[in-house]
Amino acid sequence: MHVNVSFRGLFSFFLSRSEVNNRLFYFISPYNKTNRLLIRANSPHCRKSSSTMEQAAADSGTPGNVNIPVPVEKTTVVEATGTGKRKNEETDDSETSGRGKRRRGAGGKKLRPGERYIPPPQKRNPGVSFSQEHFSETSYYFEGGLRKVYPYYFDFKTYCKGRWVGKSLLDVFKSEFRAESIEYYQKAAKEGRIRLNETPVEDLNVVLRNNDHMKNTVHRHEPPVVSKPLEILVDDGEVLVVDKPASIPVHPCGRFRHNTVIFILGKEFGISELHTVHRLDRLTSGVLLFARTLETSKKLDQMVRDRQLEKEYVCRVEGEFPEDEVICEEPILVVSFKIGLCRVDPKGKECRTVFQRLSFNGKTSVVRCLPLTGRTHQIRVHLQYLGFPILNDPIYGSSAWGPHRGKGGLVGKSDEELLQALVEEHRSQENFNLLDIPDDCTAITHEADKNKTLEKMEKTPGTSEPDKSGESCSTQVDVCGSDNKLDCGQAVNTNNTSVKDCQNPQPTKSHGNQTEGNDSTPITPPGTQDHLCSECKLVRSDPTEKELIMYLHALRYKGPDFEYSTQLPDWAKEDWVEAD
Repeated sequence: MHVNVSFRGLFSFFLSRSEVNNRLFYFISPYNKTNRLLIRANSPHCRKSSSTMEQAAADSGTPGNVNIPVPVEKTTVVEATGTGKRKNEETDDSETSGRGKRRRGAGGKKLRPGERYIPPPQKRNPGVSFSQEHFSETSYYFEGGLRKVYPYYFDFKTYCKGRWVGKSLLDVFKSEFRAESIEYYQKAAKEGRIRLNETPVEDLNVVLRNNDHMKNTVHRHEPPVVSKPLEILVDDGEVLVVDKPASIPVHPCGRFRHNTVIFILGKEFGISELHTVHRLDRLTSGVLLFARTLETSKKLDQMVRDRQLEKEYVCRVEGEFPEDEVICEEPILVVSFKIGLCRVDPKGKECRTVFQRLSFNGKTSVVRCLPLTGRTHQIRVHLQYLGFPILNDPIYGSSAWGPHRGKGGLVGKSDEELLQALVEEHRSQENFNLLDIPDDCTAITHEADKNKTLEKMEKTPGTSEPDKSGESCSTQVDVCGSDNKLDCGQAVNTNNTSVKDCQNPQPTKSHGNQTEGNDSTPITPPGTQDHLCSECKLVRSDPTEKELIMYLHALRYKGPDFEYSTQLPDWAKEDWVEAD
């Protein structure tokens, strides 16, 4: 029975229970309807006041067996511990009694007709690392001196950004995910590859709301890296030290996931749950240090902050570097955080690098580098400023910087013009992967790049024909990219026209860090071809060693009580000569 009782005009009460013993009721303030006090009616602190209130209720015609609250100043708040539930859970149960439970969504309010249910966001555990579930997404194969990854299906996930709220999913794809056409997204939605709050999206015109969780299943292709194996230098239970080959990123970023140090260690050595102490650029090789435990990670982080760690690099630069020691203290400014582009600028952060020449072979010099600060691309930017860019540096040795290539800080272009010039240069050379440009930065030139590659395919005998319908290799695809795939050599398109066999790699099997030739017909894993994937229709030439190796190597990492180092790379030896 529900009874409203007025107490001297100050408070209103909602009474939901009629029994006194061990029952709970709610106190609702007129000034804040959401505040509720849970009071046990048989509490010794309120028995006397309760009888007084019962008498008052009797005088006003209110049944005496109804629970009546006492004034706030004479009560003690008691939590409902008998049921093992939280206070707010008890409240929710009583609120919905007799009226049906509300479905939570949009802040706990009732859903209006046609309104979508949006579940509350889930908290992410930052301590969770990559596991065997992630490592088993695909596998490696080795070909032409390169480590390659079989294409695989992958779920990109994100919560709705603030700037997307109120926009349709179609508008967001048009404005921020231009690497693929709208036609692609429409086909992907029909096949259930685009999901909103775990529900397949049937109409891309759906309007996004706060806390919407989006999932897009894509067919993912990774660029190749050098096949040189990772060498573990130290693994003592506290730290793991490896000699990182050039071209391999430290952790997943951009288009790289399995072709990274973190994934190779997990897949081939069974090592996971590592803490990153420092990073190396993807094209840089050498000493890379990880902490095995959180305690060691904190200790090393403190050493970094206190500048107790010494790093030594060696590089080969263009031209004859001065014999005397050179110290560069030019400040460095980040031009683009997306691709990590930097330059010398008075508004930048203070930097200091010491350089010492080790040798000169008549064309190039080997230089020892001691960075005393840790700015992004510090060694590369300072050497460019001095007029001795690192050999094979795709960014700071680029002609996009102008005739002086950034020497002395002379660029003659705005930051926007410089970025555009770099993008255009790398697009013309079809080596976006060297610049580490994210997909959204290359959307403008993406179609031109596709068309250029398709023209090559048409002129090259023996390659698969491009199908303008967008379905040159049809497969039975489900969202997870699992079993129901046709082998690409047996594929047919939906128009029932014949399609040439797609070029399957002739792989060398991977067994840990060892490789073994496979004389039999290779078995291509399921899911390596997808009829919606534009990358599957392209034929890209493999990068050369020159494109994957920049002559910069982390030689030594030293602390108060440890020192880790590698051998000098071959290109750093005095008698080394660059191959034509």
